[in-house]
Amino acid sequence: MKSTDLRGEKMYTEPRVYVSDLAAYNSGVLHGCWIDVTQDLVDIQSEIQNLLKKSPVESAEEYAIHDYEGFGDCLVNEYSSILYVKELASFIGEHGEVAGSVLSYFGGTLSDAKMAMEEGYSGCYESLADFAEEITSQGVEVPESLAMYLDYERMGRDMELSGDIFTVQTAYNEVHVFWAN
Repeated sequence: MKSTDLRGEKMYTEPRVYVSDLAAYNSGVLHGCWIDVTQDLVDIQSEIQNLLKKSPVESAEEYAIHDYEGFGDCLVNEYSSILYVKELASFIGEHGEVAGSVLSYFGGTLSDAKMAMEEGYSGCYESLADFAEEITSQGVEVPESLAMYLDYERMGRDMELSGDIFTVQTAYNEVHVFWAN
């Protein structure tokens, strides 16, 4: 998973969550740990159980996700199930940084995001104009005398406004294009 540091340089962050012991939290004690959610579901649940066993408050049973990273633009809810968070992490691990943005585009609906990545993903371009130019030139040679009349920027914008495509931008000059059908 790519993200940028304060200097704008790319760095990689695996999806992980900070799980807090709610009994301790409600007693005014911060007790929690970061958990790598790319590991097996059984191992994740084991780490949560170990956290609760070591609670400074007796009979701790509940937990909440109080922080997360490596999910891109996708929001992780405080009470999201660990299974759902694991599925999000797997999806992001499979498709990279763009997956978090696609999940965010679809409001965290994993099935819609999966369908978009599998059936509609057209690629990453520096701009929407580059995408319009590429699909215009596929199979058709545009004569030089006409090329100057083509406004690829407008064509790309019109495709997006008409609902034929949608885009997510993950960085400057990184526009991911998806067919909307």
